[in-house]
Amino acid sequence: MELTDLKPNRGARRKLRRVGRGRASGHGKTSTRGHNGQGQRSGEAKRFGFEGGQTPLFRRLPKIHNFDQVVNREWVELNVGALSALPANSEVTPDFLVEKGLLKRHNDSLRILGNGDLKVALKVSAHHVSAGAKAKIEAAGGSVTVFEVNVVEGKRAKRLRQAEQKW
Repeated sequence: MELTDLKPNRGARRKLRRVGRGRASGHGKTSTRGHNGQGQRSGEAKRFGFEGGQTPLFRRLPKIHNFDQVVNREWVELNVGALSALPANSEVTPDFLVEKGLLKRHNDSLRILGNGDLKVALKVSAHHVSAGAKAKIEAAGGSVTVFEVNVVEGKRAKRLRQAEQKW
């Protein structure tokens, strides 16, 4: 291999747009810059959020301090059909599913959904179980337990609870 054999990766070098070469080219006259205005001038680069001198949106909206943050949970969804491969009367917990390779981490929030059929009785424990999944598990002779999910309490809710305790 020699230096002359090297070529840039496909798509790494873009073909230059040839502008200002007549109307037939499609990029003639105003050279794709539009008519008189800031965008047509040389060195035209408006900063992010610039709205042409109008007060930008981020300055029109109020500053919001100390708002209660919503904790987004990443759910791992598992269908009832996937559980049918497990042995009968086994206790299905996140730890058990990690051992079987159906779940990556034991601390993931597990949601059981009702897609598929279940023919074996299982004792399922999860953070959330849909109504359809619960019906299918119980119809097969199994049982369902839902873990308590700890909700992060916001400042406002905490103050209200404390005020109720005072009275």
